[in-house]
Amino acid sequence: MVAREIPDSAVSHPASRFRQAAVALAFLGAYAGLEWLSFIHEYKGVPITPWNPGLGLLFALMILGGPVYALVLFAGVVISETLVLKTNLQWAIILGIAAIIAAVYGAAAWLARVRFALDVSLRKLRDVGVLLGAGLAGALFTTLLLSLLLVLEPNLSWGDVVIALVPLLVGDTIGIAVVTPLVMRAMHPHRLPMLSAPLITEIILYAALIAGSLWIIGAAGAMNGVKLFYLLFVPVVLSALRFGLDGACVALALAQLGLVIVLRFFAADAQTFTEFQILMLVLTATGLIVGAVVTERERSEEHARDAERRFKEKEAEAVHAARFTLVSGMASALAHEINQPMTAARSLARSAQELIRKPEADLARADTNLTNMITQVDLAGAIVRRMREFLRRGHPRVSTVDAANVLDDALMLARSEAAAKDIRLVLKCENGLPPLYGDRVQLQQVVLNLVRNSIDSIASAKRGGEVVIAARHLFTPGRVEFSVWDNGPGISEDIAERLFEPLMTSKHEGLGLGLPICTSIVEAHGGKIWLHSREPGTTEFRFTIPTGDKRNDQR
Repeated sequence: MVAREIPDSAVSHPASRFRQAAVALAFLGAYAGLEWLSFIHEYKGVPITPWNPGLGLLFALMILGGPVYALVLFAGVVISETLVLKTNLQWAIILGIAAIIAAVYGAAAWLARVRFALDVSLRKLRDVGVLLGAGLAGALFTTLLLSLLLVLEPNLSWGDVVIALVPLLVGDTIGIAVVTPLVMRAMHPHRLPMLSAPLITEIILYAALIAGSLWIIGAAGAMNGVKLFYLLFVPVVLSALRFGLDGACVALALAQLGLVIVLRFFAADAQTFTEFQILMLVLTATGLIVGAVVTERERSEEHARDAERRFKEKEAEAVHAARFTLVSGMASALAHEINQPMTAARSLARSAQELIRKPEADLARADTNLTNMITQVDLAGAIVRRMREFLRRGHPRVSTVDAANVLDDALMLARSEAAAKDIRLVLKCENGLPPLYGDRVQLQQVVLNLVRNSIDSIASAKRGGEVVIAARHLFTPGRVEFSVWDNGPGISEDIAERLFEPLMTSKHEGLGLGLPICTSIVEAHGGKIWLHSREPGTTEFRFTIPTGDKRNDQR
């Protein structure tokens, strides 16, 4: 369902003015029709049936379109009093009644929308409370002013005014409470559940429960019917819990309409009607509050899902950006690593060429050289392939990973940078490590990030140093523990406390994304990363990854 609010600025354009006039006439006709349908009892020319759905309809129009539509309410009251209700009140009294109702409810709608910032979508419990409060306040002020006006009528005494106005107070309040939220939700664009056979069946079931409860209430008579009114709470509250505020609004509208029909069918008098409407008002407030809470919770959950999705998108972008940042600093390392096997391959190829050209060609030695040359070319290709995988986009490539190979690959990429800064890299990998289950390139990125952080930390102290990379098997939890230790200047306490937070960095040119990315990768693999020591000379990061068997068991 998609609809639009009626803007106050619509009067500035002829087409908008025509549309506004058409809306006003349509609502005016609907108001008069509802007044005719809801008119059952009167007392000395004053309608005393406590049910005013037309007011709820126009109150919604005034909130959505502005106080200008109070004129429609004024005209509707005059038309209803003279043509529909055919009252015997004096014209001055009729015009006074219309003016009071239009002015008070127009002001209440304006205050709710402007002063109390009512959200017309009614997506929060606060907005439902503001709407109900504005309707109740308007009903109270209208009742007070009408009482002062009606005593001017010669045929009405103060006792007559009290008898007439109590049902009117209840009728105005229940009309706004039931009809206004329904109209506002219908005219505001929002997502509705898709119709399906189970949903239609469920709706029919709720409607049947409401109809059955109403029939039991009506058949029980006035006194017993009031006692059985609680039966209506079951379908209304269930609808609110199931469908939120929309479900509450529809269920309450069906319950109110059905209650009016049942009470009229059983010829209930005005006093009995008022008693039931007071109970209906309690049910309406309960249903709207429950529905608003459910809708607000669903909206909060939807926002949380959207935030989580956006966070993952930003995280993926940060991971990709970090890979390029790392690669830019490793370009010299890549050139160095490729240059070594290609130089060796070239030398082997020339040697084989010379051996073949000799009068007595040494074919066996030439074949050995060619075999070694192929090995060197394959090594260069493997280096390029690893770098390409490191930069690749898309989902992680999960497979069985050898921990020792992860460390070897990471150190190969970092060795050139470490050598240029006079820093020694030491690998201490425990023999016989079990296989891991994860993305080899991502795990390599974690190790490489930690190693490069250690290199940068040592280099900032302007002296040579040492970085020790180790891995060992933790048998009891079934994990492999990696550690990166350096003898750099350490990490201050204030930075250590927020080290894994995004955008937190001690580097002048750093982005503060390296460690948060490492954390995301490790946790995505079911592991944990932490700062084991921040002291100068013994700074150490550790992280654990479940072994392949462990991950397979969890799956």
